Amino acid sequence: MEKASKAIQKIRFSKLQILGYKNISSKAIIESNLNLDRVYPQGIYIGENTLVASGTTILCHEHVKRDENDIKNPWVTNTYIGKNSFIGVGSTILPGVRIGDEVIIGASSVVTKDIPSNSVAVGNPARVIKTDIRMNDKAILIK
Repeated sequence: MEKASKAIQKIRFSKLQILGYKNISSKAIIESNLNLDRVYPQGIYIGENTLVASGTTILCHEHVKRDENDIKNPWVTNTYIGKNSFIGVGSTILPGVRIGDEVIIGASSVVTKDIPSNSVAVGNPARVIKTDIRMNDKAILIK
């Protein structure tokens, strides 16, 4: 099973690279059925050993805001997820957000602002409910 998982991850990573997602670590664990920003794919940064669960949406652009230099174009920005983090099923990460290292984002959370390293955030909008946590290189909480 572990060999199959590694092969599937390698295929997913290769597909993401072809589609322009150049800033996702090859050591990140990317599950299926993600909704990743297609307008500005190079704006998504995901650190090594971070697990992004299925159904997650990560955005890097905003159609309501416009590029100051060309109002025909949407506003684009970078969105960061650090290393050794876990993004729960069905979460939404909004444009320009920075999620630190060793962070847990609860299932179906909507992250509207930066989340500091070593914390747990949940809800809509996501709020930090715990700090000073530690995660290992498999994005698993260490007691």
